[in-house]
Amino acid sequence: MYLEIVSPEATLFAGEITAVTVPGINGEFQMLENHAPILSLLQEGLVKIKGDLTIDEEYLNKFSKADNGDTTLAISSGTVEMKDNKVIVLAD
Repeated sequence: MYLEIVSPEATLFAGEITAVTVPGINGEFQMLENHAPILSLLQEGLVKIKGDLTIDEEYLNKFSKADNGDTTLAISSGTVEMKDNKVIVLAD
C-alpha cells in the first residue's frame, strides 16, 4: 500500500509500505493492505511504519528506528485517511 506523510512544511515521506500504526484519539491502530476506508483524528504519539523505506535525506532527522526495525515519526496531532490502499497522514 502507499503512504504519504504531509506536514505543514513539506511532504516528509511518500512511498510503498507494508503496514502503518498511528496514534488515534481513541487509541493506537494499525492499517494493512486492503484495510477498510477510515478517517480519524490523531493525537500526540508515534507513527510506526513497516517496510523498506527510502526517506529524503532532508527529512531523515525527523524519523527514528525502533528496536523492532520499524521506522517511527513523532507527531503532536493530525489526521489520517485510508482509502483504496492509500494512506495519507496530515501531521503536526
